[in-house]
Amino acid sequence: MFTGLIQDVGVVRAVLPDGGSVHLHLETTLTPLLADGDSLATNGVCLTITGTRGDIAVATAVPETLDRTNLGEQTPGSRVNLEPAMRLGDRLGGHLVQGHVDGTGTLARRAERGLSLELTFAAGPEILRYAVHKGSICIDGVSLTIAALGEGELTVALVPHTLGHTTLQDMTPGRRVNLESDLLAKYVERLLEGKRGDPGGGETDGGLSEELLRKHGFA
Repeated sequence: MFTGLIQDVGVVRAVLPDGGSVHLHLETTLTPLLADGDSLATNGVCLTITGTRGDIAVATAVPETLDRTNLGEQTPGSRVNLEPAMRLGDRLGGHLVQGHVDGTGTLARRAERGLSLELTFAAGPEILRYAVHKGSICIDGVSLTIAALGEGELTVALVPHTLGHTTLQDMTPGRRVNLESDLLAKYVERLLEGKRGDPGGGETDGGLSEELLRKHGFA
């Protein structure tokens, strides 16, 4: 689990193919915090660390990850947003992020607004169905607030701190990004479907879900 608050912008130093997978060698200041088997969100994708040496952390991206994210587009010299897994007791300054990318989007346009930068991304229905004005979205691992919604797109506004501490400042139209929707929205949708798993294979009963929703103010 992550927060979407980037702790380092790393640099891809090597991309080593291995069958359909690739081993990413990431230069980062975070290696003292990482051990074999630890999780590291890389552009919002949860990867497992397989080794460290000096300021290099090694993680493997398998074909499924490469197909569904922009990690397959990274080359030596690419900058990536990095965040180690949160610990119980850490401050949750962003929002709950799993590191499980729901889909990708494409930067449609960028516009400067005083000290801030507005980025508008084209996204598919698998993302926009969970998007709400002032709700949360994770873009390339960065926890952001949705500033506006349009037909087939969403807009976020970046403050100077975010611009200076992530790769989002580098983006130009056409750039593909990893998107993860708000986890809480997915659970609310599931509850509203009114379905409970029945290990006996019988009919589902939506009554309990509706009752719980009313009790907690969701229905």
